[in-house]
Amino acid sequence: MSAERQFIPLDIAVLTVSDTRSEADDVSGRTLVERLQEAGHRCIEKAICRDDVYQIRAVVSRWIADAAVQVVISTGGTGVTGRDGTPEAIKPLLDKEIEGFGELFRMLSWEEIRTSTVQSRALGGVANGTYLFVLPGSSGACRTAWDRILQEQLDYRHRPCNFVELMPRLLER
Repeated sequence: MSAERQFIPLDIAVLTVSDTRSEADDVSGRTLVERLQEAGHRCIEKAICRDDVYQIRAVVSRWIADAAVQVVISTGGTGVTGRDGTPEAIKPLLDKEIEGFGELFRMLSWEEIRTSTVQSRALGGVANGTYLFVLPGSSGACRTAWDRILQEQLDYRHRPCNFVELMPRLLER
């Protein structure tokens, strides 16, 4: 029998993408911060930026370049309207996309919101050794993503495998 693994806290940055939210009413961003901290991780930075591809890229690029940031989770801007540009902002920054993240998120969302899940363009990926997860802007979607996917995948103790155990190898070529 293998030895029990010890929890490894991660340094996570949270970005809310919104043209209307402020710290006072950012329920989704607050939900993510509370959940990741309850799980034992550290929120090393939280920001809100307008739904503008270049502003989103500027914030996320800074975090990707910062070796202290291990995970970036964004909420908002994943819909299909003209103002929803988070996937377009993030995809070009990725070294690798984690297709299964968006697929699993939509499958789980189906249980909660049925066919409305097709409007979600949630995605996951890796850039410069940093995990990135792009979530819809609703607090319900943030709870679903964290509670049913990210909490386990960002926990080194989770078996049979998890994202944390891959971190030392993310920059291999």
